Amino acid sequence: MQDLDSDLVARPGFGADNQTQIDRFIPSDIRTLYEVHSYKHAAALLANSAVPELNEVLDALRQFTLPRSWIRDAGGNESAIPKAFSKILRPRGWYETRIKCDLLITLEIHKGHGENQKRVVRESLTRSDFQDGHKIDYLKNSVAFDMEWNSKDQTFDRDLVAMRAFNECGIIMAGIIVTRSADLNEVFQELGVKSKYGASTTWMGKLLSRLNTGRNGPCPILVFGITRKSLTDK
Repeated sequence: MQDLDSDLVARPGFGADNQTQIDRFIPSDIRTLYEVHSYKHAAALLANSAVPELNEVLDALRQFTLPRSWIRDAGGNESAIPKAFSKILRPRGWYETRIKCDLLITLEIHKGHGENQKRVVRESLTRSDFQDGHKIDYLKNSVAFDMEWNSKDQTFDRDLVAMRAFNECGIIMAGIIVTRSADLNEVFQELGVKSKYGASTTWMGKLLSRLNTGRNGPCPILVFGITRKSLTDK
């Protein structure tokens, strides 16, 4: 089993943008506080075509702090950590959104022979609930955002499938995911809580391993990892 301390699965791979592009489009103060990765030119796309939305997410990241007490008490997605992002983003119009759609299929059936061969009969079929995906926690205009602190790592599959569906349907241009960085491992050890932040939970290595194998499909993804630089002593 892959140990959480290993960095073998935590490295950006195929489809990841180089550091120069990240440095160009993500402000230095954010890069100092967070581990940042970009896939399929997400950073460039958002910085040029979704400026207000990206700035609101960056503002939320700047405001976010991580009290040590939250680490001791934090559970899954109902912990104080995702609620801190909701407190900032919900009033700005970032809402839970789910995609559902039917598929209308038109068949052009070419009937007849000889002179009548070009006669076309059209038939329509409807596949109900062709797309009935998981909800995205935060959506505003053409940008999706999810925050995963300490859920089962399969939650990343749900997030990426949802963002991919929204992207393929033309609803979003890119997705943003915030999770915890392996940089926090030493803090978990110091606080005596490392056992509940295991290798099979949502952390940067589990997310990058999925992005490296293309589970986001064509959807650009920008990733921020919470590091110990956000810690406070509360």
